[in-house]
Amino acid sequence: MTPSSHVVLASTFSESVSKLASVIEVVAGFLAILLIVFFVAGRVTGRLQKPLAVVICLGPAVVLATIGLVIPAINTMVLSLTNKQASGQKFTLVNGKLVSLKTKYVGWDNYKFAFTDPSTRGTLIRTVLWIVIVPLVTVFVGLLLALLTDQMKRVTLAKSLIFLPTAISFVGASLIWSLMYDYASPGNPQTGLLSEVVIKLGWKNPPNWILSSPLNTFLIMVVLVWIEVGFAMVVLGAALKAIPDEILEAARMDGATGLTLFRTVQIPMIRSTLIVVTTTVTIATLKTFDIVFTMTNGNYNTDILARQMYNELFVTNQTGRGAALAVILFLCVLPLVVYNVFQMRKDRATR
Repeated sequence: MTPSSHVVLASTFSESVSKLASVIEVVAGFLAILLIVFFVAGRVTGRLQKPLAVVICLGPAVVLATIGLVIPAINTMVLSLTNKQASGQKFTLVNGKLVSLKTKYVGWDNYKFAFTDPSTRGTLIRTVLWIVIVPLVTVFVGLLLALLTDQMKRVTLAKSLIFLPTAISFVGASLIWSLMYDYASPGNPQTGLLSEVVIKLGWKNPPNWILSSPLNTFLIMVVLVWIEVGFAMVVLGAALKAIPDEILEAARMDGATGLTLFRTVQIPMIRSTLIVVTTTVTIATLKTFDIVFTMTNGNYNTDILARQMYNELFVTNQTGRGAALAVILFLCVLPLVVYNVFQMRKDRATR
C-alpha cells in the first residue's frame, strides 16, 4: 500500500473510533440519568410518589417524541416558508453567472407553487386518486376474500398465499410487477405476463403498459393493493369471526340471510375494524414512495406527492419546496389519524 493509502486508512479509523466513543458517551449518559431517576423515585414516598411515577413513565417518551417528531415538524414548517436550498449550496448558476443563494422568508410562495405549477398540480391530483382508489379497493377485496375463505374447510393454504405479499418489500413487489408489465413489440416474444395474456385473448397490439398514461397510474396502484389486501383480509376476517353466533342466529330467525345479513348485521358489527383498516391502508398509500420510485421514478405522468417531495429535497435541492410538500403530506394524514382516535374513543365509551 502507498503512504497516502495508509494515511487515509488511519484517518478513517480515527474518525470511526471518535464516532464510536461519542455514541458510547451518549448511551452511558442516558443510562446514568435513568439510574439516578429510578434511584430517586425509589426513595420518594407520600403525595409525590404517584406524580413522580407518572413523570418517570411518560417523561422519556415525551422527550423522545419532542426531539424526534415535534421539533423536526416545526422545523419543516418553518423551512416551507423560506427559499432555502440544499445544505452547503452557496451559489447557483443563472444565465451563465454564479448567483449567491441567501435564505429568506417567502411566505406562502412554496405552497402557491405546489398548487399552481402544472406538473405539481398533476402530482396532487394523482395522489388524491391513490388515496381514494387504493384503500377502497383494498378493503373491498379484503372483505370479499375474508367472506369467501370463511366458507372454506381448509383455509390455511389459501390465506397464507393471499397474505404472503404482505411480507414482501415494496421494492421487491415493484420488481415483480415490472416484469409482469414488461412490453415487447408485436411479433417479438413477449416477456411480460400481462402482454402475453391479452395477446392470447385476441388483443393483437397491446400498449406499452408503463408508458401509457393514465393507465400506468392504475397499474401501479395494483401493486399496493396486492401487498395490502392480505392484511385487510386477515384483520377483517378476525373481526367477522368475533361476531357472536347468537346475534347471527337471531338475525337469521328474523329472516335476514345472505346479502341482507351481511349489510344489516355483519357490516355494522365490524364498522370500527373497517375504519381502522381503511385508515391504515390510506396512511400507507400516502407514504408510498418505493413503488413509484422503483417502477417509473415518477416519469410518464405517474408521480405522487411522496416521490416529488424526495425529488425536491434531494435531487433539485429545493429544500423549501420539498418542506412545503412534506407539510401538505402531513396535513393529508392528520385528519385520518384524528378521526380514527375520536372514533376509537367513541366506541370505547359505548361499550
